[in-house]
Amino acid sequence: MNPLLDFSGLPRFSEIKPEHVAPAIEHLLAENRALIARLLSDNAPPTWQNFIVPMENANERLSRAWGPVGHLNAVMNGPELREVYNATLPKITQYYAELGQNLALFEKFKVLRNSPEFGGLSAARKKIIENELRDFRLGGAELPEDKKARYLEIQERMAELSSRFSDNILDATNDYTLVIGDKNELSGLPEDVLQAALEAAQAANRPGWLFTLKAPSYMPVMQYADNRALREKMYRAYGTRASEFGKPDWDNTALMDEIIGLRGEEASLLGFANFGELSLATKMADSPQQVAEFMRELAQRARPFAEKDLDELRGFARAELGLHELQSWDIGYASEKLREQRYAFSEQEVKQYFPEDAVLPGMFKLVETLYGLQIKPSVAPLWHDDVHFFDIRDIRGQLVGQFYLDMYARSSKRGGAWMDDVITRRRLAPDALKNRAIQTPVAYLNCNFSPPVGGKPAVFTHDEVITLFHEFGHGLHHLLTEVEDLAVSGINGVEWDAVELPSQFMENFCWEWDVLRGMTRQVDSGEALPRALFDKMLAAKNFQSGLQTLRQIEFSLFDMLMHSNFEAGGAKSILQLLDEVRAEVAVLIPPAFHRFPHSFSHIFAGGYAAGYYSYKWAEVLSADAYSLFEENGVLNPDVGARFRSEILAMGGSRGAMDSFSAFRGRKPSIDALLRHNGLLETH
Repeated sequence: MNPLLDFSGLPRFSEIKPEHVAPAIEHLLAENRALIARLLSDNAPPTWQNFIVPMENANERLSRAWGPVGHLNAVMNGPELREVYNATLPKITQYYAELGQNLALFEKFKVLRNSPEFGGLSAARKKIIENELRDFRLGGAELPEDKKARYLEIQERMAELSSRFSDNILDATNDYTLVIGDKNELSGLPEDVLQAALEAAQAANRPGWLFTLKAPSYMPVMQYADNRALREKMYRAYGTRASEFGKPDWDNTALMDEIIGLRGEEASLLGFANFGELSLATKMADSPQQVAEFMRELAQRARPFAEKDLDELRGFARAELGLHELQSWDIGYASEKLREQRYAFSEQEVKQYFPEDAVLPGMFKLVETLYGLQIKPSVAPLWHDDVHFFDIRDIRGQLVGQFYLDMYARSSKRGGAWMDDVITRRRLAPDALKNRAIQTPVAYLNCNFSPPVGGKPAVFTHDEVITLFHEFGHGLHHLLTEVEDLAVSGINGVEWDAVELPSQFMENFCWEWDVLRGMTRQVDSGEALPRALFDKMLAAKNFQSGLQTLRQIEFSLFDMLMHSNFEAGGAKSILQLLDEVRAEVAVLIPPAFHRFPHSFSHIFAGGYAAGYYSYKWAEVLSADAYSLFEENGVLNPDVGARFRSEILAMGGSRGAMDSFSAFRGRKPSIDALLRHNGLLETH
């Protein structure tokens, strides 16, 4: 039997082969199209049971077959799998675009919306039907036939371009290696980084120390290497990935123009002034102008702090490091040196207190305390030996959810960190024994941390611990839902600019002594994190937060303006637009050769197009939500239970603002964000 067609439990990763993909997907697509035809030929009035449920079941089977394929393509990428993934992706894209354009289906939904049954449905089911009606309009269901055909072409082409954009970054990143033969050129680099580089060189049968552009190798060079020429070389390679400076096959320049142009055309077909407006039709924010104003206001608040950060850094670099002209490849290095001098600790010192075998149990204990849960290792088919699998149970021992954890970087895995769903919670139809079962939700959690070296457990920087908490926050949003209808269960149906609320909320706990002291252990001595070192970390928490805030605003504003106030292929290039945005809001300007947009996967290959502002938007929500914990005790299980029931449990079954207000008792305020980031003027 084709393992992709087995929906009885977890994906059978050890058995899935590239040759299984096309037959499974083609079989399900044919089955689904036949079902849609049957539903449309049925003259009986559409009801939840005879119309929505069969379609939901069919589409869930398709997503559960395709999900593991997309996941493997992201974490175990290889030539055969990539080929079959890219060949099958257009068929999936076409199917969903066809569904969204099916006027007869749209009419059935309208009939159900106007039927007597609608009034008696649960709030979640009403929301699903309202969302569907909106999505049909956004999917082009009301377009004339010739425009529908063009809309379909656009969807297929954009899916292909986004996939190629990702592949180009992965290939360009993997292609670059730098071997250093003389250890003297590597002064300043921490021992564990040198050990990892040595092991990488040995694995490649090369003498010396091998460095790559993957984060665990690249970031320490930028932060710690005394060798300025080495930093510049790595910075230039990293900043020009997938651009005209590398192999022509991997150049994303033309892809970006085409993607932006197609998005504009899609928006125009659907009657929107630009893609920004189309993107916001399903989000909390009202208009591209509102987002731009929010970003500019935040930039105004942050700018004095950023200018002060930069002046201090330049002064320090001149006086202490002999760097009279601070270049982009000096920023990370000089910042780390300034932090060490000002706060008398280094990130490398802190890192030794966060071994994996202390961090994970500590994070689980926090979640167990807040939400009354138990998290235990479990068994499942895995795609790699480094992957772990866990069960989440409630106080009675009932299974609530399960998740995979894939933490380390490798060449077959795309960069960054992300959560994805494997199975979503829903109530299943009663079986022959009249059991009404709840389907257990399952999530993937993926990071790109350094693997263990030298026989010790993996150790994480504090930033990596924050990343882990962030992704686990997304995971809990998916896993702790109590909604029983698929389309608004977990993160489904949640406005995109609110999706980051639970993830950013979790990050706050990484700055709490009562949380951290229980999840640290010096990797050699076994001692817990000293309070004095924690106090230094806390003092340094908002170190350069002005610069960091402006950087996020730069990306967000660039994204929104590119999708609302810009003509692809016109007189102004994407890079020129970015230069204009930087001139307006940035204080740090990268060199002219830098090609940031060429690897901006969030907006060219992820779901964040005209939505990157969501990180800051949701940070307002998360900081304000966390302030209720600060007021009542950060480990308060009563407040935890309220957060779980009003935000995590509700999924997309009601508007995110309603969920926030139900938890907080009022609308959100920006003050908590400014306070958390140290961006409030103190007199």
